[in-house]
Amino acid sequence: MKPLIAVVGRPNVGKSTLFNRIAGNRIAIVEDTPGVTRDRIYADCEWCGRAFTLIDTGGLELKSDDEMWTHIRTQAEIAVDTANAILYVVDGKTGLTTDDNLVCSFLRKSGLPVVLAVNKVDNNYTDSVYDFYALGFGEPYAVSAEQGKGIGDLLDALMDVIPVSVAEEDGERIKIAIVGKPNAGKSSIANRLLGYDRCIVSDIAGTTRDAIDTELNVGDDKYLIIDTAGMRKKKAVGEDLERYSVMRSLLAVRRADVVLIVCDANEGMTEQDVKIAGFVHEEGKPSVVVFNKWDLVEKDTHTINAYEAKLKDDLKYMNYFKSVYISAKSGKRVDNLLPMCKKVVANSRRRISTGLLNEVIGEAIRISEPPSRLGKKLKIYFVTQVGVAPPTFVVKVNDPAIMHFSYKRYLENALRKSFDFEGTPIRIAVRANNEG
Repeated sequence: MKPLIAVVGRPNVGKSTLFNRIAGNRIAIVEDTPGVTRDRIYADCEWCGRAFTLIDTGGLELKSDDEMWTHIRTQAEIAVDTANAILYVVDGKTGLTTDDNLVCSFLRKSGLPVVLAVNKVDNNYTDSVYDFYALGFGEPYAVSAEQGKGIGDLLDALMDVIPVSVAEEDGERIKIAIVGKPNAGKSSIANRLLGYDRCIVSDIAGTTRDAIDTELNVGDDKYLIIDTAGMRKKKAVGEDLERYSVMRSLLAVRRADVVLIVCDANEGMTEQDVKIAGFVHEEGKPSVVVFNKWDLVEKDTHTINAYEAKLKDDLKYMNYFKSVYISAKSGKRVDNLLPMCKKVVANSRRRISTGLLNEVIGEAIRISEPPSRLGKKLKIYFVTQVGVAPPTFVVKVNDPAIMHFSYKRYLENALRKSFDFEGTPIRIAVRANNEG
């Protein structure tokens, strides 16, 4: 396994900026507001041929009893418990503070090697850097995460204290993005799947702000669970910080293999849920519609049928949807999620031979003839599959302008009846026979 390095420090010392600098990517949200990073965020990094994983944590406010700071502290403690070494970040502009000493005492209890980074030292080594020798962690490394100064020496020091990683053939992980409105229970589902509290769960809307990746192995199956921030309506997205978060959620959908669209069963499928499902559909991602908090719904023998009927009406544009009714709190039916994800990903990667495809389309044409336009009849010559994830087909015809969208939908339904594409969109492109 790759060694883990936890980035720790009090709020606003530049931990996330340093994390992004080392990772070589803007993974963590950076904002001049305490408490922006709330959960642990992971990034795979490399330095001089050495692979390691960096964990960004929320700022440690050890004196505060506020609920959110307590959550952040818990997440930082878990990060330290799982780490092989600590990158302790302090603020060179502010200088040594009482809070730095409190964090120092917290880290010393871990017994892990600590490398001290004095951030925001934009000029040469200043006298304030020497003050940090008093923390007792050896040489303080002066860096500027903003300008990229001093990062090489800092990384060399970290490489000296972490174990050499053992290369592991990881195989292909199925990336599962969990999306939905705020407070639908996305983080609770992620935690239930993982079997421990990986993400902060709170009644405070907007608790999760970054898209958080966590690896999960179940037998021979390998997954990457991506918990995301709640996606509100545009007019409800006020602060810039929340715009970043929604953008991260959209990016998480784009890099996922499958998406869990989480809805609050108490509210049913709302207009915002339909919009989120529409975005997932447009991105060509297979998905599972998850009604969470099913334990709180008053039910009779017809309740699920009523929900399914409304779903069919709301999601007319994605009639291939798969749905499941769960309770993340009690764990009921949560075990169904991973097998369902695995199944719809397999469906999205399904390849059909050209011979079989043309047999199915030929039969569909015999049952319902292609349309005509201005006396000219549409002729379909052949069909071929040109891609997967989503399955993409090209239909070669005499004149694409004659192809009516309703007949194109008819051909899609013919494919779905013959092959298992449940849970995944499929794409059909119509081309003139003389086109490439």
